[in-house]
Amino acid sequence: MQSAKEKISNLASAAKERMTICKAKVEEQAEKATARTREEKEIAKERRKAKEAQAKMELHQAKAKHAADKLDTKHRPHHAPVVGTHHQPVVGTQAAQPVGSTATMAGTAVPAYPLGGHPPGRDFL
Repeated sequence: MQSAKEKISNLASAAKERMTICKAKVEEQAEKATARTREEKEIAKERRKAKEAQAKMELHQAKAKHAADKLDTKHRPHHAPVVGTHHQPVVGTQAAQPVGSTATMAGTAVPAYPLGGHPPGRDFL
């Protein structure tokens, strides 16, 4: 589903780029028609080239954004909020203790691996 969304977004961005390039060509022709000197005509041509380069840059940026959005959605579970982080289960914590107390709760275990990650040597991708 995300691949289709990315392709459609890319097509829309490409269409926008083509429209920008066409508009730049029309503006160049209008400027050339009103230009009086050869230098003014060259300036009109350079403006068109700059607008075309800008449109291509925007297309590449949009495609990169679409690909990033696809990857972000792919790696985020459906039930997770868009903004924020996952809440990892807390292992080995205690109920409320008086301040300064160092006693541990009976039956709790300290994990052998860091919280929030998977045990080393396991690939979950």
